[in-house]
Amino acid sequence: MRFEIPFYGHENIRSLHTKTIEITTEPNLTVNGDCIIGVRAASGCNDLPEKMKDLLRSSKSTITCAIVVNDYSFKIKGRGNDSFTLTNPHDIVIRKSSFVCPRTLAINCDAASDMIPRQMVKTLQDADARAVFSIEVT
Repeated sequence: MRFEIPFYGHENIRSLHTKTIEITTEPNLTVNGDCIIGVRAASGCNDLPEKMKDLLRSSKSTITCAIVVNDYSFKIKGRGNDSFTLTNPHDIVIRKSSFVCPRTLAINCDAASDMIPRQMVKTLQDADARAVFSIEVT
């Protein structure tokens, strides 16, 4: 199953965090949010389709996320977990660790925000940049 979430860039995107990547429905961002790669997202975890949530709530699930902006694309692979609640209305976080909270969409991921190509980050620092965060669960 696949789901796409449109989001926008922001001048304060730094993408320096070594353990997570996050998108948020919030319109603003401080420089302290160094894992956030997009704002004004159309969905938080709570807004995902129930069928997708059911698939994400399995430790047998493989999750592939892609960030696409202009000609740039960056893929991340992670795992689902039986403990996911997926109830946060504002945020979606994918993690290299196995930490689970209501914002967590994937754990044990193979990348974090510091690994996103710097040219892509520069593009996401434009508040008018439109991007897509896609989620595919198998």
